Amino acid sequence: MIKLKNLVKKYGQNIAVDNINFNVNEGEFFGLLGPNGAGKSTTINSICGLLKIEQGEITIDGIDIKKNPLEAKKRIGLVPQELAIFDELTASENIEFFGKLAGLRGNLLKERINEALEFVGLSHKAKTTPHDFSGGMKRRLNIACAIVHHPKIIILDEPTVGIDPQSRHHILDSVKQLNKLGSTVIYTSHYMEEVEAICDQIAIIDHGRLIAEGTKEELKKLVLEEEKILIEALDVNFNTVDEIKLLNTIKDVKLDENQLKIVTSDSQHILQDILFVLSKNQVRIKGIQIIEPDLETVFLALTGRNLRD
Repeated sequence: MIKLKNLVKKYGQNIAVDNINFNVNEGEFFGLLGPNGAGKSTTINSICGLLKIEQGEITIDGIDIKKNPLEAKKRIGLVPQELAIFDELTASENIEFFGKLAGLRGNLLKERINEALEFVGLSHKAKTTPHDFSGGMKRRLNIACAIVHHPKIIILDEPTVGIDPQSRHHILDSVKQLNKLGSTVIYTSHYMEEVEAICDQIAIIDHGRLIAEGTKEELKKLVLEEEKILIEALDVNFNTVDEIKLLNTIKDVKLDENQLKIVTSDSQHILQDILFVLSKNQVRIKGIQIIEPDLETVFLALTGRNLRD
């Protein structure tokens, strides 16, 4: 459904996207991950035809976006990170505006507006302006505007950022339902648990390059030696954290309130040394848990950074 071949995008001398290649199959739920500034948004904007690329090819449903951009764009529904709605228009009028941009008219447009409002749970707010909507309601309206023309491809860039848990859950359910109905989805998020829960295929971008791609299971196999130790403890200070970092096989140590998060390549053998350091520094231990590699561990191992850094 989407094919990127040797994609290059520059801003002056800065290469934002450097020879990226990947395919998104029809009906796939595709996660695109990367730290801030990695090239995700540039890649998405290139796919949508919003940026001119220096080199490479992008085809959307078999259509070359350079040669026939309008036909390619008709197949895409974009939910951008920054809200693309108008506070002075009602929810219904917002969807109508974007529906008309996609070429919808008359009774079909009215049907699609009602359908989109019902799908995102905003039928009761059809005649209300979004000025006083909650953040989650605005995000849901943003999705309705993107799907009113029944696009084959839906691209969501951080659709759940800064919203309450209930709205986040509603949006995730809606997006999964769109995928079940046949839409191909590209999804970016700073919430690793979202991507791990809903995406079939995942690509990781860093410094403008594609550094890994595969299913969750395939990506985890890349870092089989990455294990996480969680230690609930009292009276931990940063000097103790620094001392643990110096131990052999330790990859990363973070202190989050009363929890030590330790990444190591050998949890069984290093645990005794960690406990010795904690005992020496009079740290009281409440619990210990060893966790196999997850997607967050994979990301940290491949990029050297946390997703939210």
